[in-house]
Amino acid sequence: MNNYLIPANTKKSQLILGFFTLTDLIIFIVGVVWSFIMLVLIKSLNLPVLILIMLPALIATFLVMPVPHYHNILQLLTNIFSFYTNRRQYFWKGWCIHEGNNSSK
Repeated sequence: MNNYLIPANTKKSQLILGFFTLTDLIIFIVGVVWSFIMLVLIKSLNLPVLILIMLPALIATFLVMPVPHYHNILQLLTNIFSFYTNRRQYFWKGWCIHEGNNSSK
């Protein structure tokens, strides 16, 4: 079975460390820093509280995690949102729009 889409390294050289865009790094750093600040401010050994404190870092990591055929999960979610919110009926406006139609003469 031929699953060839594009060479795997075509855009990798444009990414930071071969994996991240600047937006990805900002999302990841903000999530980790926010969780770290909350860990310092809230002194708790309660497991549910610790999970809630670590949630921003976990969500940020999940969003920038690579997936096959997409840059990362954030890009996949963006494409899914764009597909369902944008128009999906396309009208042909090319050079042969009136081909076979005598109404244009």
